[in-house]
Amino acid sequence: MWIIQLAWKNSWRNKGRTIITISAVAFATLISMITASLKEGVFDNLIKNIVSSYTGHIQIHHKGYQDEQILENGFFPNDSLLEKIKMRSGIESITPRIESFALLSAGESTRGCLIMGIGPEEKKTFTAMEQKLIEGHYTDPDANALLLSEGLAHSLKMTVNDTVVIIGQGYHGVSAAGKYPVSGIIRLASPKLNERLVVMPIALAQRLFGADSIATSWCVLLKENTNVDLVANDLKGTIDDDFEVLTWAEIMPDIKQHIDTDSNNMQIVRYILYLLVSFGIFSTLLIMMSERKIEHGMLLALGMSKKRLELLLMVESLMTLMVGSLLGLLISLPLVIYLKKYPIHISGNAAEAYKRFGFEPIFPAAFDPVIFLQQGLTVFTIGIILSLYPIWVIRRMNALNAMKK
Repeated sequence: MWIIQLAWKNSWRNKGRTIITISAVAFATLISMITASLKEGVFDNLIKNIVSSYTGHIQIHHKGYQDEQILENGFFPNDSLLEKIKMRSGIESITPRIESFALLSAGESTRGCLIMGIGPEEKKTFTAMEQKLIEGHYTDPDANALLLSEGLAHSLKMTVNDTVVIIGQGYHGVSAAGKYPVSGIIRLASPKLNERLVVMPIALAQRLFGADSIATSWCVLLKENTNVDLVANDLKGTIDDDFEVLTWAEIMPDIKQHIDTDSNNMQIVRYILYLLVSFGIFSTLLIMMSERKIEHGMLLALGMSKKRLELLLMVESLMTLMVGSLLGLLISLPLVIYLKKYPIHISGNAAEAYKRFGFEPIFPAAFDPVIFLQQGLTVFTIGIILSLYPIWVIRRMNALNAMKK
C-alpha cells in the first residue's frame, strides 16, 4: 500500500508533466477507438446494405444457379424442407424469391433492370421494403403494380402512378412482357441496386416470366451476432445435394475482397498511429527520467534498493496509464455514440467515387464493446512496454554520477 501512496504523490509533484503524460495516453486511446469504430462501422454498414437490400446473409439455390443465373435453374420450393431450414439455430427468417433481368421502357427511354419478385413477408422483415418507400405506397401481394428504385425512376423520369413496360425472356424461352403501374418509389442504401432494381410481388413476377410456383433462391436472414459461416455449414448438412448454400461473401466476392483489402490498408494506418502513440508516450518518459535523475540518484545513495525504485517507477507508470486510458475511454464513448446516430456524410466527387464502388457515402461508427476493450488494452500494453525504459535506466544508474549536474 505504501508504494501506491508514494507513487501517487510522486506523480503529482510535477503536475504539468503528469497532465501531459495522461493527456498523451488519453488522446492515443481516443484516436485509436474512433478510427477502429469508424472502420468497423463503414464495413458493417456496407454489409448491412447488401444483406438487407438484396442478398440476405445466406442464399440457397438449385445447384448450378450461381454459375448460370437463368430461370431454368430455378426450383419448386418444398414446404417440408422450408420448415426444416427454419428450425435451424440462428435463422430469423427465410423467404423465396424469383429474379431475372429485363428491359424497362417508359416513353422513349429504356433501361436494363433487375426484376426481383419478393414474398409478402418482406414488407416489414428482411429487406423491409415498406420502410424504404419515399413516394407512393407498398404493393399488395395480389396487386398488378410494382416498385421502382429511386435512381431508376429518376433516369426514366417516372413517378408514382406512371406506367412502365417490361420486355424480357421468361421460363424456357417464352416471351415476358407486360405493362405495370408504379405504386411506389423506394430508396436503397446500395448505390448500384438503387440504379436498377424493380420490385414486384413474387406471384406477379412468376406470371410475367411464365414461371408459376418457381423460385430462383431462398434468402436467409440471420439473427444479430450470428456467425454466417457456421450457419451455412449447418445448412449444407441439412438440405439435399441438389441445392447449394452460399454466404453473401461467396455471392459477391468482389465486395468481400474490397472489404478485406481496405481492412488491410486500415491496419497499416493503425500501426502507423500506434507508432506515433509510442513516440508520444516515450517522449514524456524521457523528459521525466531526465528531470528526476538527481532525485533517483539521491534515493539510491540514501539506501533504497534498485528493485524498490524500479517497482516505484513501474507503479507510477501503471497509474498514469490507467488514468489516461480511462479518460480516453470516457471521452470516446459519447463521440462514438454520436457518430453512430449521426454518421459523417460525404459529398461532392468523393461521394460519387464511393457510390461507384458500391458504398453508401457515409461514415457511421460501430458501437462494439470489443473495439473499446481491444483498443484500450492495446494502448495500455504499449504504455507498459515503454515503461520498461525507466527500469532499464535505473539498472544502469550510478548514484554518484546521477547526482552530478
